[in-house]
Amino acid sequence: MKRRNLLWYSLLFTAGCTTGVNSINNNSEQMTIAAPKKLRFAVTDATGIEDLQQDYGNFRTILEGILGIKIEFFPVENPIAAAPALLSREVDIVLAGPSEYLILNARAKAIPIVAIERSNYHPIIVVRANSTIKLLAQLKNKTIAMRKVGSTSGHLAPTKLLMDAGLDPRTDIKIVMLGDKGVQALKKGEVDAWATASDRYKNILESEGLVEKDFSIIFTGPLLPNDVFVASNQLASGLIADMQSRMIKHQDKLIQSLLTAKANQKYKGSKLIPANDANYNIIREVYQKIGQGNFL
Repeated sequence: MKRRNLLWYSLLFTAGCTTGVNSINNNSEQMTIAAPKKLRFAVTDATGIEDLQQDYGNFRTILEGILGIKIEFFPVENPIAAAPALLSREVDIVLAGPSEYLILNARAKAIPIVAIERSNYHPIIVVRANSTIKLLAQLKNKTIAMRKVGSTSGHLAPTKLLMDAGLDPRTDIKIVMLGDKGVQALKKGEVDAWATASDRYKNILESEGLVEKDFSIIFTGPLLPNDVFVASNQLASGLIADMQSRMIKHQDKLIQSLLTAKANQKYKGSKLIPANDANYNIIREVYQKIGQGNFL
């Protein structure tokens, strides 16, 4: 089976530096603890400064006002490059997907602040409408298009569904990573099934000029873990608690600021909740079962 090894995640880390502190005011709110003069902010799936400015510029402005601290963007080269940046204190806050969160937590001891709860975030397995495949078990010896290695909804969670159906992803199926072009490969008969996220499904079909009647969802998995804001463990615990409180209190403004960018429409109807590390154990389990447990 064609499968890229997850060890591309392996990184070298260096440890780091400190920052000055000051007392700040945010309108009528007084932050009760000493805080940095600035916080550097990264997003694991925004790989350049242009993407950060386009997709998170409004969010940064709102977050600065809520925290009363200047926020600077820190672009990363790939989804897990924030880990060494956290350790070297080049970045203070990171917005990460569930899979990336596990990397940051395991390798950089990142501390979860708040999670973005999405009400329609499930892994789904799709086949052509005229396919004879109706059950996951029938995918044995078939080819499945997934999104990219390490993606929560486009790799790890669908792999968990297949394993729960009694399939060994290393021997029983062939996985090909095709990004969002998996649906076109399915339409053309180049693959037998396509794995994606429920909240991306219709948007991908629309962007590719396809219609739902040509496809059939044969399985919808459970609600997936949330994207999560994490903090460097070198920040004061009181500061992290204060950030959590403020972000949840002003979540309507923060969510609305995210929705001003087309790339963040997946957060429509979302809410901010305290992050719970135990909710990510389902992804840890997949890493274990595909032979990458030592990585975490």
